[in-house]
Amino acid sequence: MSAILKFILLTFSLALVAVPLLSKAEYGDVLINNYSEDAGMRPVVFPHWFHRIRFRCKVCHADLGFKMQAGGNEINMLKIIDGEYCGACHNGEVAWSVETCDLCHSGMPGMSTQVHQSTASKLLSGANKKKQGSQQ
Repeated sequence: MSAILKFILLTFSLALVAVPLLSKAEYGDVLINNYSEDAGMRPVVFPHWFHRIRFRCKVCHADLGFKMQAGGNEINMLKIIDGEYCGACHNGEVAWSVETCDLCHSGMPGMSTQVHQSTASKLLSGANKKKQGSQQ
C-alpha cells in the first residue's frame, strides 16, 4: 500500500472518530436528554431530516411507535438493545449498532430535550427567560 493511500485512509479514519466530538445540532434535529446526562452521557442528537429523506413518516411514527413530540417516548438503552425504537434499525445490520455511543450521544452537555431551533422551542425559551426575569 502506498504511503499516500495510507495517509488518506488514516486521515479519513481520524475524521470519522473526531466528528462526534465536534457534532452540533442543526435546524430540525431532535435533541433528547430525558436520561442521558443523568447516566453520565451527552444528550442524543437525532438527525430527523436525514432519516426523513430515507423513510416515510409512518415507518418511525406508526410502525416503530415514536410519538410526534420531542422526548415523548420513554426511550432508554435497554429498549434500544432489545430492538425497540432506534434499535429496530440500529442493530448492526441495517445501521450501526449501539457500541458506537458517540455517534448518537453527541449533543452539547446541558441541552434540553427539544426540536433544535424550532419556532416552538424559541417561543418557549423566550417565555421562560421573560418569566425568570420577572421573578427577580
